[in-house]
Amino acid sequence: MAASGYAKNNSELRVFGSLDDLATDLAEYIAQLSEMSVKERGFFTIALTGGSLIYLMRKLSEAPYNKTVDWAKWYVFWADERAVAKNHVDSNYKLTKDGFLSKVSILNSHIYSINDNLTVEEAAGEYEFTIRQLVKLRIIDVSEHNDCPKFDLILLELGSDGHIASLFPHQKTLEHKMDWVTYITNSPESPPERITFSIPVINSASNVAILATGDGKAMALQLVVDRSSSFDAFSLPARLVNPTEGKLLWFVDKAAASFIDSSDESEHFEI
Repeated sequence: MAASGYAKNNSELRVFGSLDDLATDLAEYIAQLSEMSVKERGFFTIALTGGSLIYLMRKLSEAPYNKTVDWAKWYVFWADERAVAKNHVDSNYKLTKDGFLSKVSILNSHIYSINDNLTVEEAAGEYEFTIRQLVKLRIIDVSEHNDCPKFDLILLELGSDGHIASLFPHQKTLEHKMDWVTYITNSPESPPERITFSIPVINSASNVAILATGDGKAMALQLVVDRSSSFDAFSLPARLVNPTEGKLLWFVDKAAASFIDSSDESEHFEI
């Protein structure tokens, strides 16, 4: 199904010939992680972002997964969210509800979105408090490395500027070490106010998957993957994603991978 794949250490990059192939493999990947997590812990904790990710998750709401996935054991969070009303066109919650949550049987009480009646600073603090409570209840695991929450899966999408979640180039939030959930008021993309997981939380996940599709992501992906380039991590936040105890998996299409030289395995991901 994957056109090609490269792996290095705890990272793997899969290149797909079509978005349909990518979506099919993504659904199988998530379903397998869900089954494994439920078997081992009794829960599956997943944090999402917005963008085309939700569209690419569509096959999970179709056969066979709509019947075989243990949806009652899912706990859903957002790795980043725009500080807008839940019914706003820019809301990641609305996008996810319309495109995915409304089509599967995840319990409403297991879906944790931000409080859109608060200021962005207050919403970030309350969201972190909620996650801390679920850590105490052992629904979310804890990383032994840094005591951060250890989500079973964090799903992200690469921005054309190299950002992930709402962690943009040169933002002070990239340096936040203590906060689990932080916020910005000056996003370079509209809307300006957003909450986001910090880098330590992302890197504490058991599994992180990053999607990159379209030729608009090709340059950013090439620069992130090519560690020999002169760009530093604060210019390319996706470079900071390096799970300490987990695995990083890239799902990309041929257009996004068009600048990656697969023959240069020492600098990229080895086959």
